[in-house]
Amino acid sequence: MKIDLRSDTVTKPTPGMLDAMQNAEVGDDVFGEDPTVNALEAKAAGIFGQEAGMFCPSGTMTNQAAISVHTQPGDEVICSDVAHIYVYEGGGIARNSGASVRLHGGNRGRITADQVAESINDPQAVYLPLTRLVSVEDTTNRGGGAIYDLAELKRISNFCRSNGLLLHLDGARVFNALTENKADPKEYGSMFDSISICLSKGLGAPVGSVLLGSGDFIQKARRVRKVFGGGMRQAGYLAAAGIYALDHHVDRLREDHESARTIGAELAKQNWVGDVMDVQTNILVFELADRPREDFIAWLAERDVLTMPFGGKGIRMVFHYDVSREMIDRLVELIGQYRG
Repeated sequence: MKIDLRSDTVTKPTPGMLDAMQNAEVGDDVFGEDPTVNALEAKAAGIFGQEAGMFCPSGTMTNQAAISVHTQPGDEVICSDVAHIYVYEGGGIARNSGASVRLHGGNRGRITADQVAESINDPQAVYLPLTRLVSVEDTTNRGGGAIYDLAELKRISNFCRSNGLLLHLDGARVFNALTENKADPKEYGSMFDSISICLSKGLGAPVGSVLLGSGDFIQKARRVRKVFGGGMRQAGYLAAAGIYALDHHVDRLREDHESARTIGAELAKQNWVGDVMDVQTNILVFELADRPREDFIAWLAERDVLTMPFGGKGIRMVFHYDVSREMIDRLVELIGQYRG
């Protein structure tokens, strides 16, 4: 029994999802004629109270397209120093948009309104970049699935709007956040000028993210998507998987969170485990007390359990719908057996 905990991107489509893909009605999406893509974009936009959406192959593309639309070369983007848009998107802010970044350390990848306020450059100072965009990530990847406090997000949003700044949400795992904070998606979505949601992580679609925003913003983003090479043709087969994921896989995310908490609690009992990061959603990050993490990762791999090194000393496990109750029981058993 192979247990793959490296990421929630490793899921395989369910039989129901495959059936939806097989029976999708398709057209040429670059011409705007794929009805299933159009339906996915409208559905995702409606969930968050946005005017329009744009289907893309990846969250990196949706994030980078948003930054490209929101900024001009020489502008500055405020974000966490461990933000996905900065750490994991290949230097795209600089390469694609010609923008610089103002980085902030924070609480598990979450920045505050006060930090944003500290970062605004004087627009009259010609030697400084123009502060244009703030980007937040909810949940935070490098922060071990941490969720933003809704009140703090509201403060950031209000500050941005009072000071002429745009606010982007990297919501790769936003449905994990909404599962826990019980926020109304439309009220939540109203705080942002653009939102990127991922369908291929905990929701289990094989490919795809959707960028959301105003009609004018999305029209501009379509031009950027084309330049990036993201204009797809009969993409409805993929979009059908996204629709199925939104219809069937959101409510079950709480099961992944419970699995992460179960294993986190089991690890915390072991004297060979050091710090276990507080589990808020489906990502578990922990450190060993007195031995190289590579030893434990290799020991698990020999028993068909795949994990990842994470950060300086951490190990990451990510739980998803392909991790069964039987697999959780097996993992508990292995943790109890390990002696190093």
